[in-house]
Amino acid sequence: MDGWDKPVGSSVGAMMSKDNGSTPTSPLVNRSCADLKCYMVLFEVEKKAISSICFLAGPFTFLENALVLGVIAATAALRQRPSYLFIGSLALADVFASCFFTTSFLDFHLFHRLDGPIAYLFKLGGVTMAFTGSVGSLLLTALDRYLCIHQASRYKVVLTRRRALLALLALWSSTILISFLPLMGWRCPTGLSPPCSWLFPYIDHRYLACWVSFILVLLSLILGAYALILWRANRHEASMTGLQGASTSGQARMRLDIRLARTLGLILLIMVGCWLPTLSFMLADVLVQLTHAQQRAFAFCSTMCLVNSAVNPLLYALRCRELRVALMRLLRGLSEGLGCCQRHVGGDSTTTLPLGEGNSCSAHSESEVPRLVSCRPNTVSEMVGKKQLDITGK
Repeated sequence: MDGWDKPVGSSVGAMMSKDNGSTPTSPLVNRSCADLKCYMVLFEVEKKAISSICFLAGPFTFLENALVLGVIAATAALRQRPSYLFIGSLALADVFASCFFTTSFLDFHLFHRLDGPIAYLFKLGGVTMAFTGSVGSLLLTALDRYLCIHQASRYKVVLTRRRALLALLALWSSTILISFLPLMGWRCPTGLSPPCSWLFPYIDHRYLACWVSFILVLLSLILGAYALILWRANRHEASMTGLQGASTSGQARMRLDIRLARTLGLILLIMVGCWLPTLSFMLADVLVQLTHAQQRAFAFCSTMCLVNSAVNPLLYALRCRELRVALMRLLRGLSEGLGCCQRHVGGDSTTTLPLGEGNSCSAHSESEVPRLVSCRPNTVSEMVGKKQLDITGK
């Protein structure tokens, strides 16, 4: 394969490894890389399959997350709430992921662009920033739901808009710093040769290990937050059933617990299923030397992170009643505005668009969506909303 600088006798070593029944990675122990072609290991069939995923998931991810950002930006009531600020941060990170990952991945594996270290590390830093910001925003969303359940009576005091903005500032500042550390100098000292990563050119194994550990910590905190949410909901439902002492309450509690467990299970299954294979290959890259087959498998698994960014708006944003109401209100206002302009051009001035009502998405949201303590956009919270109104303190 072009780009590989194989030592003398590598073919003999490969034959000896087959005869001795050793692992197929043994002839690759002394391999070194001459240029970026070492990392372009996809076959034509694999290129078509993975590029199809990127061409489909990339634009879809961009459009749906841009829609979420547009609705939140256009609705004053949503912009004032910490929960929607976190959802907007998640949507922004996924917009970045759809742009940086799709273009960089296709540019490298499909079009075989041979960038220099600075250009490549800048592109990789953008991808890292997008996915790190996405996981960090998922953690803030999970913590927001945790506070909504565990601090229902004090939620507005504990999580103010100012504190939410400070949390987002800390998140994105640390994300940008961590993502562009290789560009700022923390890169492999040997260029493309070992002990550099066999998954990412110019990346030092120590940096890769630190980043994977950081993401695993964030994912563990997310899992812990949702586990505490489920425990708190079950505990509260059990106490309510004991106070009421009705059989119907037990049946309702069972239905509520099942719905909550299914929702949390779906969220965690998608998140872990999309991220665990990719992180596993990264950890393996730190510990052992990967084969070409493992590099190709990692290329496919990495697209699952993009799929996770495509699914996030469906799980966290578009399932929120208030955001859907604001979206329909905004679309209705746009359609009525177009109709008003057409009637004005046609000379009909008897019917006008009620600007105060048509543009007031917040008034519509406040009056028509369910009242859930103060964290309305969380579908997990909506499941226990009616019971949670009875909470007067811990």
